[in-house]
Amino acid sequence: MAKIKQFLPHLFVLAGFVILSLFYFSPVLKGKEIFQSDIVQYIGMSKQQNDFREQNGEETYWTDAAFGGMPTYQLGAHYPHNYIKELDHLIRFLPRPADYLFLYFIGFYILLLCLKLDYRLAALGAIAFGFSTYLIIILGVGHNAKAHAIAYMPLVLAGIIAIFRKRNIWTFLLLTIGMALEIVANHFQMTYYLLLLVIVLGVVYLVDAFKKGLMPDYFKSLGVMVGAVILAIALNATSLMATGEYADFSTRGKSELTITPNGNKDKKHGLGYEYITEYSYGILETLDLFVPRFMGGGSSENIGTDSNLYKQMQEMGVPLDQARQIVQGAPTYWGDQTYVKAPAYIGATVIFLFVFALYLVRGRLKWWIVGGSILALLLSWGRNFEFLTRFFIDVVPLYDKFRAVSSIQVIIELCVPAMGVVGVCKLLSNSVTKEAKLHALNWSSIICGGLLLIFLLFKSVFLDFSGGSDAALSQQFGMDLMRALKEDRKAIFTADVIRSLILIALVAALIFGFLKDKLKPNLVIGGIAILFLIDLIGVDFRYVNEDDFVNTSEMERPFQPLQADAAILKDTSHYRVFDITGSPFNTGRTSYFHNALGGYHAAKPGRIQDLYDFYISQNNMEILNMLNVKYFIIPDKQGQAQAQQNPEAFGNAWYVKGIKWVDSADEAILALKDTDLQDTAVVRQKFKREIRDFQFDSTATINLTYDQPDHLKYETASTSPQFAVFSETYYQPGWNSYIDGQKADHIRANYVLRAMNIPAGKHTVEFKFEPQVVKTGSTITLVSSILVALIIIGGAGFEWKKRN
Repeated sequence: MAKIKQFLPHLFVLAGFVILSLFYFSPVLKGKEIFQSDIVQYIGMSKQQNDFREQNGEETYWTDAAFGGMPTYQLGAHYPHNYIKELDHLIRFLPRPADYLFLYFIGFYILLLCLKLDYRLAALGAIAFGFSTYLIIILGVGHNAKAHAIAYMPLVLAGIIAIFRKRNIWTFLLLTIGMALEIVANHFQMTYYLLLLVIVLGVVYLVDAFKKGLMPDYFKSLGVMVGAVILAIALNATSLMATGEYADFSTRGKSELTITPNGNKDKKHGLGYEYITEYSYGILETLDLFVPRFMGGGSSENIGTDSNLYKQMQEMGVPLDQARQIVQGAPTYWGDQTYVKAPAYIGATVIFLFVFALYLVRGRLKWWIVGGSILALLLSWGRNFEFLTRFFIDVVPLYDKFRAVSSIQVIIELCVPAMGVVGVCKLLSNSVTKEAKLHALNWSSIICGGLLLIFLLFKSVFLDFSGGSDAALSQQFGMDLMRALKEDRKAIFTADVIRSLILIALVAALIFGFLKDKLKPNLVIGGIAILFLIDLIGVDFRYVNEDDFVNTSEMERPFQPLQADAAILKDTSHYRVFDITGSPFNTGRTSYFHNALGGYHAAKPGRIQDLYDFYISQNNMEILNMLNVKYFIIPDKQGQAQAQQNPEAFGNAWYVKGIKWVDSADEAILALKDTDLQDTAVVRQKFKREIRDFQFDSTATINLTYDQPDHLKYETASTSPQFAVFSETYYQPGWNSYIDGQKADHIRANYVLRAMNIPAGKHTVEFKFEPQVVKTGSTITLVSSILVALIIIGGAGFEWKKRN
């Protein structure tokens, strides 16, 4: 009974988290789903494999529906024995996206419990973390994998801190399961940023151990952690191995090309500097963390009909409907970034407590939190802090694999509320003198309040409210409208600065009331919780609210077939479609209905991206023909999509008369420009010994007779040996080729395609996608899962024996 009473507070807290999650995303209780733009594109990309799974009861690890063919490893592939994924599904029992908000809460709650905080304070911190605006915004746009990985970050930190405190089976398992779940989320950029924070934490603990003469103990704990991480990796072996294999094939891998489409030399080792730093946080924009619309908020804000912009348009005679439409999406943002959905607001109340805590908290916790926060902030500035950014890109392993450097601020969004709540713990404890607490309150009030007052009173001195895109806006709107827009930016700024001032004044008043013995601890905790909710949810609802939800059917079937789609689908043969009505390499719509040459993915197949950059974007028909683009979707005179057949497409396979040999990837891609690809194959010299003599037979035939995403079958007939090129992506790690059931070799030709020798006579040629990486990884995950089960059983048995 005593044990049950001990767990009751935690059960009540968990129930509270469920209620809060469902409250914020209440439309899910009405059967609605949030409209997430990225998830819409993902649905389009993954439809073929999902349909295959449903129709055949088995998994395909290859899709023809995007980029001319690619593995499904990063498209939601299901792997055998992936039991840690089943555990993740069990934890995420709420409707989406309430499930991710619940994960935010529960992970951070466990972290603060491991920091030895009272459950009430742990719940308080979880609220601050979970409702951090950036964490809500990414759910609104569909960055589910990112949200997933962020949610498990605190659990990993909890395991590390628990092991440093006490090494036993349960702390080992906490880190193992936490790290395994972090990997399951499948957002390696967020996991990489977590690793940077863990390195900072490890260095701080190392220095502390050295000072205290506890180095052996430190390294023992480190050894336990290494074991836990290795086991966590093993639990995710299939997905990690498959992702690692595909990474070399994707745009995130090292390209063999040393030239750009315009002929410049460019040795690629990862993503380019400009691409990595496109979304760099402005240095002044950092204050968005404290004042939600310090830089105008999102790129498109509804400023209403009371705005200066609307009144100016009325004076200029702009039609009212047009004026209302403009002010509903006014370009209020004036920061450095290309596009911002919403500010990464942490909360004025939370940051005030963070500053307050800096004066009270001592030791390791303070320094790894402060160190991690500073590192994340400096890296988030990207090109605005070029020295450090270039150092990390050039020197630090894997840093150049990720873009949108501003997203590293998730580390700040984790550290700041943790420190703030620890500060509240110090406030309520007797371990710090009242004088020290008053000193902390005075200085935090001066720093936070003073900063806000300076910007409020002298905003015209420090800020000009002009953005990088204003020159283009001036041409569109004219100078009078731009002046009105700047006035609206000032009004937004002023309103939110005053808002932050009021909120920190209320938090300061609660602390002061407690220090003067006017308020009890529970009232202080409850008051701060209410202020957190008012502060954060008030901003969150500006950007993610009930208006973002749609009927479930709209998300289940986000794309409706056009006349062009219906016309193309009448053709039941095997071919590709290229949609040029929009941005073909940035949409999953075509993949929803057809085998598309384009698609939507953050890690596109590298060689197809190269072809796009060199040729496809220039509408080079020879390249499109070799890729078997039989249909184009093009806009007609009225802008409506229509289907256009391409009679010149080479088809599924063809025999060539000869081979043009090249020495490098540069030569291979350049040779495509002036080669008759229907007669001649472009092949690297390294494949020469795998090609046998052949003699072109004009009467020879090769026909595709069976096609599934992971299995293609051709019937061939010829009087002499032939060399065939197939309009299918060459992916050596998984595709095997067979002639009459016997394994045969195939090579890469024309930079991206498959090719192989075909003997004289009649034969059956097959390609099967049989990834060894899935078989090997599944065996490792099964063995490691059994090991975890044995550790749990052994630990439980040991505890039972000890108690009896």
